Amino acid sequence: MSEVANCPTCGSKSKVKVKGGTTTYQVVQDIEAFKKIGQLKRAMEKYKTKAEQFEKELEELKKTKQHELP
Repeated sequence: MSEVANCPTCGSKSKVKVKGGTTTYQVVQDIEAFKKIGQLKRAMEKYKTKAEQFEKELEELKKTKQHELP
């Protein structure tokens, strides 16, 4: 991901690029931000679902193991 900081000139959220010792700031467009936020939300939901499945599977394995112990 790009580095994001406040622009010293206008104070807006901007992508920071350093090239040849010169720092440039490019305003982050709302559309770009919303796309990134959407991507992150989908990824988080995907991993949350997987984590819940693994927790259920772990509980089942624990129960099975307890029943097998003498």
